[in-house]
Amino acid sequence: MNRITQLFNIKYPIIQGGMIWNSGYKLASAVSNAGGLGLIGAGSMYPEILREHIQKCKKATDKPFGVNIPMLYPNIEEIMNIVVEEGVKIVFTSAGNPKTWTSFLKEKGITVVHVVSSSIFALKAQEAGVNAIVAEGFEAGGHNGRDETTTLTLIPMVKEKIQIPIIAAGGIATGRGMLAVMILGADGVQVGSRFAASIESSSHANFKQTIVNVKEGDTQLTLKELAPVRLIKNKFYQDVQALYERCPSKEELIELLGRARAKKGMFEGNLEEGELEIGQIAGIIHEILPVEQIIKQMIADFEVASKEKAKFEF
Repeated sequence: MNRITQLFNIKYPIIQGGMIWNSGYKLASAVSNAGGLGLIGAGSMYPEILREHIQKCKKATDKPFGVNIPMLYPNIEEIMNIVVEEGVKIVFTSAGNPKTWTSFLKEKGITVVHVVSSSIFALKAQEAGVNAIVAEGFEAGGHNGRDETTTLTLIPMVKEKIQIPIIAAGGIATGRGMLAVMILGADGVQVGSRFAASIESSSHANFKQTIVNVKEGDTQLTLKELAPVRLIKNKFYQDVQALYERCPSKEELIELLGRARAKKGMFEGNLEEGELEIGQIAGIIHEILPVEQIIKQMIADFEVASKEKAKFEF
């Protein structure tokens, strides 16, 4: 056991990212049943839908699972109360100040993990009393940190600053990637893109197939004036770039973004007008697989790579 498997009482130090429109109870329970930690993504759920997914997840697995909650959520107080009422024992928070809810959750006996993009924010999360942090690099899909620090440099920088367990995220889809970040100082990994392209992901089949089709250079971080987000270069992305050529105001960008772009793309499968969020690592994802097979492959790959690294000892 290491610090992450011990903290969550799981077999493998593999956490599934709580991705909007991908991370319903089917994905979360499948990851937990396969030995990792599944997370329900609250960011794309109305409060009562979240409650329903938590209840279904409890029926689908007897293993630990958690909920990922972006703290900018408009119904945040209701969401937090639902998590407590339903007996969720693990909460990952993101997109906000960890001081706001950490004490409330820990007083209820809930393990709290906060997602950060820099060593400065990692220190603040540690000071707020979280049990662990996710350090997410610039390679990741979806919303990213403004500093654009890559996972390769972020993990050792965070390791220098904090004492609590570190979960590495961003650009990790294989056991070799898992070994690499753990050598750099991480205690475990959070995997998003690889699980988005799984049978159990709640996203649309069109989006899953698009992930498989992504090549190197097919994603880009954009909309930094609003909230930096890594997108696949589809028609919507090209419309954003065309608008940038006119030096748009923030209001013009908001108008183009409109409402429910991510739902339209990832959940409804509109590959032209939707927002398609995925990480750079999608370039090495070539199949849509069951979660159990994904985790088995990661662990087998990790073990082979662990033995191979002896070749490089001097």
